[in-house]
Amino acid sequence: MENKQSEINLFLAEPRGFCAGVRRAISLVEEALKKYGAPIYVRHEIVHNRHVIENLKAKGAIFVEEISDIPHGATAIFSAHGVSQTVIKEAKEKELNTIDATCPLVDKVHRQIKKYANQEMEIIVIGKASHPEIIGTLGQIPNYKKIHIIRTQEDAEKLSISPDQNIGFVSQTTLSVDDTAEIIKTLKEKYPNIKGLEQKDICYATTNRQKAIKALTKLCSCILVLGSPNSSNSKQLKEVALKNGAKQAYLIDDASEVDWQEVTQHQNIGISAGASAPEHLVTDLIEKFKQRYNKINIRSIIITKENINFKI
Repeated sequence: MENKQSEINLFLAEPRGFCAGVRRAISLVEEALKKYGAPIYVRHEIVHNRHVIENLKAKGAIFVEEISDIPHGATAIFSAHGVSQTVIKEAKEKELNTIDATCPLVDKVHRQIKKYANQEMEIIVIGKASHPEIIGTLGQIPNYKKIHIIRTQEDAEKLSISPDQNIGFVSQTTLSVDDTAEIIKTLKEKYPNIKGLEQKDICYATTNRQKAIKALTKLCSCILVLGSPNSSNSKQLKEVALKNGAKQAYLIDDASEVDWQEVTQHQNIGISAGASAPEHLVTDLIEKFKQRYNKINIRSIIITKENINFKI
């Protein structure tokens, strides 16, 4: 490329990219394809990333939204976001060979909400009602009446449950850690006896990636987050960057979406990737920078090392 710019500093967030739950889910699809052969049906996107989905489609995975779209007796995989009891029942009725790729941390939320329902507690669910994870969580206790879905601190303040009630809460695993902490703080002030998982028990990957983004904002005026637009945790990384001082932050599916006219105005640029974004997207992005600059200074900003793996 002609007229290369002179020098740029790239700061790479660590951890970034695939978490243990995503690695496990993708591996389950790949192993199922090896064992049973194509096609393997997957209900909903196994994880929310366009590149991952396209890669698995090329290997023989077929993604559907409803069990009714899967042939009788076929092999079917439930996505990492988890599914409702109704979906499980429908799969049994069609005699599907099912493989559950639900993230173990989401499964922990499922067990928790069922425990609350068994105790006939009022249940507060923090999350986006339309997100597949929340749909799956609520679907663990179909027809349960004592459910309150909230998304913001204002929603928490408006709750009209009596403090004398036995109350428990659960949370979507991919929300803003800081926003969720404020909501939980409000709930605990309003309902001193409320029960719920500690935030550290919810999702280590969400917490770590948001902490790493905060560290980048102390050094970088522009942050690039690799991730698909339907990825909740990736969108939150962009929002965390903007809330913590980045002048600009972009959520991009890959290097082809970079607005170079904007990005090249910055000397220090931070790069991260959502929990469902493969690392080769980061490598490709760095290569694009190398094509545009004579000198690239790369520094990793490490806030912790992740060594968690979930068994397949």
